Amino acid sequence: MRSNIVSPSPYGCQLNRINRLVKLRNVVATSNTHGSLDSMKAVFCEKLEGPDALVIREVPAPDSPSPDEIKVAIEARGVSFTDILMSKGEYQVQPTLPFIIGGEGAGRVTEIGKNVQNFSIGDAVLVSAGCVEQVVVEAQRATVIPKGTDLESAAAFRSNYVTAFYALQRGRLTPGETLLVHGAAGGVGLAAVDVGKLMGATVIATAGSDDKLAVVGELGADHLINYSNGFRDQVKELTDGRGADVIYDPVGGDVFDESMRCIAPFGRILIVGFTGGRPALAKTNHLLIKDAELIGFTIGGLARNDPVWARRNQEVLMQWLASGRIHPYISHRLPLERTAEALNLITNRKVIGKAIIVND
Repeated sequence: MRSNIVSPSPYGCQLNRINRLVKLRNVVATSNTHGSLDSMKAVFCEKLEGPDALVIREVPAPDSPSPDEIKVAIEARGVSFTDILMSKGEYQVQPTLPFIIGGEGAGRVTEIGKNVQNFSIGDAVLVSAGCVEQVVVEAQRATVIPKGTDLESAAAFRSNYVTAFYALQRGRLTPGETLLVHGAAGGVGLAAVDVGKLMGATVIATAGSDDKLAVVGELGADHLINYSNGFRDQVKELTDGRGADVIYDPVGGDVFDESMRCIAPFGRILIVGFTGGRPALAKTNHLLIKDAELIGFTIGGLARNDPVWARRNQEVLMQWLASGRIHPYISHRLPLERTAEALNLITNRKVIGKAIIVND
């Protein structure tokens, strides 16, 4: 029987066919903690009760790849706020239980299907993998990691940097404009600071502590604001009263409300998320008065609706990573058994940049 652990989605290592779902449920029900040469560890969400309810299972390792697939041994995995939402059933796309948590991984090719020509055994690749030890993917869905690029950085960059790059393109950020980045010490925020500087913007970064802002400053932010006491007046002062041309907001809630009062005329507010706990509620009269725009998006929507653009963005970012033009920041490295702890660190705002899951 062919193993059903596959990776068809950027949101987690899911089943790509309905008939495989029953098999996975049976695997979960009968699995134990005693491994074998034909088994591997995987982190499952079996009930929507948050990170602490995640379980480690021993499951059958993937069989040899089909003609158009490759098999990859995963060495590093990125986790994010999306995984927290999914573990609670609060994300806008929710897979059927049980599912494997996570959605991005870096590793090395161990087997190649007979039709695959662009990969070799030992190649470092980036895949949609999740918190597993091995995965089989379609070769066309894997990206070669350039030589000299470490796997941890590759695992840390994709979801954050694709989000930031896509958002700033949607926001039509141009050189010389002022970019206000909220939650700048978080994964998508720090990536936006990094990419925004590459795109020629003057970057104002906000975060909730001076220690976090120190790291943000190292990545090149021009101005740093501790938003514990608000930020509107400081943004206005830094922009000679005009406000920010583009506001990048992964926080939502009160932060969004205050952002509406410091957007420049013809400015663009990018809705990236709501880590503050409350989705943004826009007062359209503010948009009207400022001739401003409100733009929402997800990288999942990009992948579904314009896969060519999504692929191109990732290739550009990979080139930037290989050349040292972008700088993924990793504050925490934890083993697979501590995946729940990594997600709780994100929840409690202890992570700067990215937390990754590594092999022991």
